[in-house]
Amino acid sequence: MVPHTSLPSFYHSRLILIPKMTSFWGVATILVLIFQLHLFFSLSSAHNITRILAKDPDFSTFNHYLSATHLADEINRRQTITVLAVDNSAMSSILSKGYSLYTIRNILSLHVLVDYYGAKKLHQITDGSTSTASMFQSTGSATGTSGYVNITDTKGGKVAFGVQDDDSKLTAHYVKSIFEKAYNISVLHISQVLTSPEAEAPTASPSDLILTTILEKQGCKAFSDVLKSTGADKTFQDTVDGGLTVFCPSDSAVSKFMPKFKTLSPANKTVLVLYHGMPVYQSLQMLRSGNGAVNTLATEGNNKFDFTVQNDGEDVTLETDVVTAKVMGTLKDQEPLIIYKIDKVLLPREIYKAVKTAAPAPKSSKKKPKNSEADADGPNADAPSDDDSEVADDKNGARTTRMSIVVTGIVGLCFGVWLM
Repeated sequence: MVPHTSLPSFYHSRLILIPKMTSFWGVATILVLIFQLHLFFSLSSAHNITRILAKDPDFSTFNHYLSATHLADEINRRQTITVLAVDNSAMSSILSKGYSLYTIRNILSLHVLVDYYGAKKLHQITDGSTSTASMFQSTGSATGTSGYVNITDTKGGKVAFGVQDDDSKLTAHYVKSIFEKAYNISVLHISQVLTSPEAEAPTASPSDLILTTILEKQGCKAFSDVLKSTGADKTFQDTVDGGLTVFCPSDSAVSKFMPKFKTLSPANKTVLVLYHGMPVYQSLQMLRSGNGAVNTLATEGNNKFDFTVQNDGEDVTLETDVVTAKVMGTLKDQEPLIIYKIDKVLLPREIYKAVKTAAPAPKSSKKKPKNSEADADGPNADAPSDDDSEVADDKNGARTTRMSIVVTGIVGLCFGVWLM
């Protein structure tokens, strides 16, 4: 081997740089490994409540109804959750009453807390008592605090549970921990089923849910009126049984848009309204985890009429390439129907994009009637405002930038690993 001191100065300078390069790419390699480990642990954090409970046959009935009511799917999508499981004997207390599957879902929703409570945390509650929201609170059927569960440390080191209502009765107690994965999922055995008058109230089957009536009661009368005026309400109603997600613009948003809406042709009016529905049930958690393009009730063949669901933390937006609307809250969540309120009317690009890119029509010596249907679908009727155009352009630019950053990052990481 040639001594280091005998090498020409040119190579000597290069060797001095090698430790520095090695150090740089060593750091890059470590960062890649950290990223891979983070990805591994993120994926491994997924849980399956059905498999967890299947290990103990004493919870087979509770486990069965979590699946039958689709609560199991919702539990598995949550990153932080506590399930208060009851054994087969305790489940018989509600099954003997002949409740419908939809009412049983409401009752079991009280047993799914949207926070983490392991056995240790139960005995370390500040001031000895707390209340936490259950999934029943998000259904829209819970009034006041009836969707909250009270957890209290009692004498003798016991922990009791009860629905947070006017009486605040503690009707069940902690038995044991079934499964815990810190700050991800905790499955606890409690002695009795938690119930409340609201959860036990008769729940309408999908066929009995009158969409327009629900919309009017939930502050969406303007959108309900538009549904009925176009006849699109029948399409929405016929879809409920198989699953329906409705995005209802606020009354103020509909009122602001009405001058433009009135200039559309009857066909475009109907399509625009159908554009606000998805023929599938999509909970808020499903929307957050399933970013991407989604079909609507207006989708047919080559006529996509889709939009893109995006989330930024807790915020969920709907992007149509013409306008971006924000989901403001959940008005009704009773599977298979869920209704969200949004802050803007959704404008499909299939109607508005064609207007933006259309070439100027040749001048004609003949004057068209002012109230013709051609005018109703012309540029003055459908053209988006300047603000809407800027939103679409900015969004496309942002997509390009994000894609460039992702591609550059991947190439850089691969290059670093290759040089190792």
